[in-house]
Amino acid sequence: MTSVTPDHATQDYIGASDAHSAHNYHPLPVVVATGDGAWLTDVEGRRYLDMLAGYSALNFGHGNRRLVDAAKAQLERVTLTSRAFHHDRFADFCTQLAELCGKDMVLPMNTGAEAVETAVKTARKWGYRVKGVPDGRARIVVASDNFHGRTTTIVSFSTDPEARADFGPYTPGFDIVPYGDLDALRAAVTDETVAVLLEPIQGEAGVLVPPAGYLPGVRELTRERGVLFIADEIQSGLGRTGRTFACEHEGVVPDVYVLGKALGGGVVPVSAVVADRDVLGVFRPGEHGSTFGGNPLACAVGLEVIAMLRGGEFQRRATELGEHLHAELGVLAGTGKVTEVRGRGLWAGVDIDPAYGTGREISEKLMARGVLVKDTHGSTIRIAPPLVIGKEDLDWGLDQLRAVLGA
Repeated sequence: MTSVTPDHATQDYIGASDAHSAHNYHPLPVVVATGDGAWLTDVEGRRYLDMLAGYSALNFGHGNRRLVDAAKAQLERVTLTSRAFHHDRFADFCTQLAELCGKDMVLPMNTGAEAVETAVKTARKWGYRVKGVPDGRARIVVASDNFHGRTTTIVSFSTDPEARADFGPYTPGFDIVPYGDLDALRAAVTDETVAVLLEPIQGEAGVLVPPAGYLPGVRELTRERGVLFIADEIQSGLGRTGRTFACEHEGVVPDVYVLGKALGGGVVPVSAVVADRDVLGVFRPGEHGSTFGGNPLACAVGLEVIAMLRGGEFQRRATELGEHLHAELGVLAGTGKVTEVRGRGLWAGVDIDPAYGTGREISEKLMARGVLVKDTHGSTIRIAPPLVIGKEDLDWGLDQLRAVLGA
């Protein structure tokens, strides 16, 4: 069992970090040194089961050989050209990602927040150029409890006080409706609405799955009103829920996919907006860009991620192990110590009875037993291990949760 009190090397590192870095995070008191598959080792040599996977950025595990080899090979060739020139990995990356999504075009960026910002700009430009909305009047409907990033524009339509407070003045042009409420969405859409931006499953909010029929209803409504449906699949996409995209569970194809996290395989930040030509075709040279977006190293890693997803192995693993995960968590919920379990595939939001501790306290107790998770919104913890995790390791991690709760 891991010691609750950090040893000297860990304490020294955390002290130096606290002294010289902005305190915009409150990490658990563990200092990771190496990673392999679903396991991490800290600077003291203690091993931990990673049940967070970098918020789904590490769907394929730590040190995945295929991804490391792809990155190493590209490092020996060229890593950055900027978009001032073509490079020999760009066309393949865009072509294959477009095919994976069933769309025409790709606009590569770096981080998920950049991709969301790009989707917002895309929707507005499409609204003016294609839909004919008067200049400066475009509106986008979003859901409450959303998490799309932390840029100034994105926090302007956040309902999380921690993400939003003290960062105004805020960007106008957004209408917020309750997540999962189709009637509220219908009432919010006007002739000036250019897009509906939603997470198919809200991750940061506690892995909230919308009611059955909600996403198909959104798809039907947006088609009827000539509005783009933008699906933020940054956390939910690329195998996490047992499908390539979470929208597939409801048979829905959005107009725009926003991708990130796992697209870079946990090696480099890679994100993208993917849509058909009648949407992304609105951009002209100079209207949007990124020095690092679509760089050779990112494309090489992204191409390997696409190849791994094409085989379907990771989607199958997420489905099979996810069914086991949710069955076991369901039993735990039956004890009353867990009040609710939500999610799909290898992704779960677990609400702990506050009598047993806050989400942070439960996370710290799990860390002390060699399992790393992250809390959100009070007494909720998120479970999202790498898709490469073995069943025995998953069961061991769940055993530690049972032990923490005395179940």
